Amino acid sequence: MSRAPRRSSARKSPAERTAEIAAAARGLALEHGLTAVTLRGVAARVDVTPALVAHYEPSMDALVAAAFTSIVADEIDEVERLVAGLPTPTARLGALLDTLLDGTRDDVTVVWVEAWALGRRNEQLAASVRSQMDAWQAVVQGIVEAGIASGEFRATDAAGIAWQVLGMIDGLNAQALVRWGDAGARGSLLGHAIEGMLGLARGALGAAG
Repeated sequence: MSRAPRRSSARKSPAERTAEIAAAARGLALEHGLTAVTLRGVAARVDVTPALVAHYEPSMDALVAAAFTSIVADEIDEVERLVAGLPTPTARLGALLDTLLDGTRDDVTVVWVEAWALGRRNEQLAASVRSQMDAWQAVVQGIVEAGIASGEFRATDAAGIAWQVLGMIDGLNAQALVRWGDAGARGSLLGHAIEGMLGLARGALGAAG
């Protein structure tokens, strides 16, 4: 059976074509997960030949890693802006938990879960995952340190608490992807655990968030 000829793609500068390919990879990752970021998948989305994609992005491992970094870095920036204007560390931490556990970021959760698995065989992706995990820990640790300094939080190990908080968030969100457990209770259950770690009254984070 004959196939319709591919439309000749408009001539673009190398910078434009590279940006177009990066945007296609990011879009595929958010809509279908990192496993969808393939040479053929990106080419089809941009409507060019796989050979042209390979010319501009010879390493698919690097393209997958870049798509992951772009998605996660943007989410971190968004959450930091969301909580920055709140008056207290308790309010900032409560808002952070709310936005990360309310189910509206499941597309990014899928990207994270796949990145942890794919990073076993893609070292560039693994390095990106470690870097973005460090960035998330710095955000949470900064809030906890501010709460300790102001006397709101009764704790000493801000780095350790941030590590535990992120681990619990990641675990609960991964469970929610397969609808295990009571998704509606995720925020309150985690909030109560963190309140205990920080010496806060029960319900303090929920009220603040």
